Amino acid sequence: MQDIEEIYKKHAKTVYKYIFCLCKDEELSKEIVQETFEVAIKDINKFKGDCKISTWLCQIAKYIWYKNLRKSKKINNISFSELENVIVSNEIIEEELFKKQEKIDLFKKIQKLDEETRNVIYLRILGNLSYKEIAEIMGKTTSWARVTFFRGKEKLKGGNIYE
Repeated sequence: MQDIEEIYKKHAKTVYKYIFCLCKDEELSKEIVQETFEVAIKDINKFKGDCKISTWLCQIAKYIWYKNLRKSKKINNISFSELENVIVSNEIIEEELFKKQEKIDLFKKIQKLDEETRNVIYLRILGNLSYKEIAEIMGKTTSWARVTFFRGKEKLKGGNIYE
């Protein structure tokens, strides 16, 4: 397990962005981030590892935000449909944040591949090119492009195929 300072440095900005999207208040967002990490320090042993730590931290932050809404009675002035819209839009925002993080993680993994494999994956996925087009660009056969892409995909999934 990483130490809490490392976790803070790595995830505080994500938690802040997430909470700011919920409450649209810079100061409140900073307070909630602070409180989130206080709770995380106290309850780090409750983190089971069945999700990303950033997901766990955002859930804590969301709970704290709801708790603040209830305390300030602001939640009593919000209609059910408004609250439902906030919750749905927050889930969409949360989903987008995690999709972006997953993309970043994938590109980090791709960067660790050897240059030829990395190029094949970029040409196939980002360039949307066929294996034949990739083979022409790389000066190889279509079979080579297909096999290189397959092996690269397997490496990205965690299977160190033919290393």
